[in-house]
Amino acid sequence: MLNKIPKWNLTLFILIVVEMIVFGMMNPRFWNVTILLNSFNDFVAIAIIGFFVTLVVITGGIDISGVSIIGLTSVITGLLSQVVGINIWVSIICAILVGGLCGFLNGVLIAYGRVQAMIITLGGMLLYSGIAIVLVGVSDVSTYEGISGFSEGFSWIANGEVMGIPNAVILFIIMFIIAYILLHRTKYGRYIYLTGINQNTAEYSGIDTKKIITSTYVLSGLSAGIAGVVLTSYLGSARSDYGAEYLMPILTVVVLGGTLITGGKGGVVGTALASIILGFMQIGLQMAGVSTQYIGLATGGLLIVSVAFLGINPDFRFNVKRIITQKQNNGG
Repeated sequence: MLNKIPKWNLTLFILIVVEMIVFGMMNPRFWNVTILLNSFNDFVAIAIIGFFVTLVVITGGIDISGVSIIGLTSVITGLLSQVVGINIWVSIICAILVGGLCGFLNGVLIAYGRVQAMIITLGGMLLYSGIAIVLVGVSDVSTYEGISGFSEGFSWIANGEVMGIPNAVILFIIMFIIAYILLHRTKYGRYIYLTGINQNTAEYSGIDTKKIITSTYVLSGLSAGIAGVVLTSYLGSARSDYGAEYLMPILTVVVLGGTLITGGKGGVVGTALASIILGFMQIGLQMAGVSTQYIGLATGGLLIVSVAFLGINPDFRFNVKRIITQKQNNGG
C-alpha cells in the first residue's frame, strides 16, 4: 500500500508526525486537539490559494498577485456591505467574482499576450493593491482601522464550527477536494499536466493550451477572493493590506508540496500536507516562545531547502509516461 503513495508525500506526512512529537515535547499544549484544529484559521487562507496556485505552477507559470487580490476582495466585501448597504452574501459573491476577474486579466495577458507570468503577476500585485487602497480612501475609512461592523452571521464563516469542527478545517477540506478532483480526476487536469510538460506538444495534440493556462489563473484569482473573504470574516474588518505577508508562505507550501517551479509536476495532496506543516510549525514555534521574526526565517529555510532537494533528487523527477497512463486508466 505504501508503494502507491508518492515518496515525497510520505516524507511530508512523516514531517508532520515529527513536528507533533517535537513541539509537543517542548510544550504539551501542542497536543491539544482543539488548539490544533483552531490553528487552521491561521493558515487556511494560505492553503486555499496554494491549492490553485499549484495548478498555475504545473502549467509552467507563476502567480504572485493573489496576495493583493486578498486585500482587494476584502475591501470590496466591506464597501459593498457596510458602506453601500448591499446584502452581505451578495457582497461576498461580487468580491469573489472580482478576484476571478483579476485572475482572468492575468491569464489573458500571459496566455494570449505571451508575456512572462512573473512580470504580469508582479504588475497585477501592485495594481490590485493600489486599487484596494484607493477604494479605502473613497470610503473615508482609515486604512489602518479598515471597514468594520460586520454581522455575526458573516463572522461565523471563519469563526464558527459544525459539530465541534471549526469552519476553517471544513473550508480547508472543501477547497482541497475541489482542487484535487479538478487536477487529478478530470481530463482538464491531464491537460494542465501536458501543458506544463511541453506546451507546443500539447497544442499539436489538439489541446487549447491558452484556455487551459488562462483558466488556471482564473481559479487562482477566485481562490484568492475566497481567502480574502475568509480573512475578513476571521479578523472582523476589511483592510487593503490583508495578505501582504502571505507571498512567501504561499510559494513555500506549493514548492514544499512537491510542485516543480519549472512546471509539469505537482499535486494538491502535497500542497495540503505542506500547508499543515507550515501551519503547525508556526504555532509550534509560537508556543515554544520563539520570536516572530525567526518564524519567518524558518519559512524561508523551508522554501530554499525544498527547492534544492526537489531539484537534485532524481527520485522526485517527473515521469511523463507514468502520469499520462495513470490518468487514462482513471478515465480522465
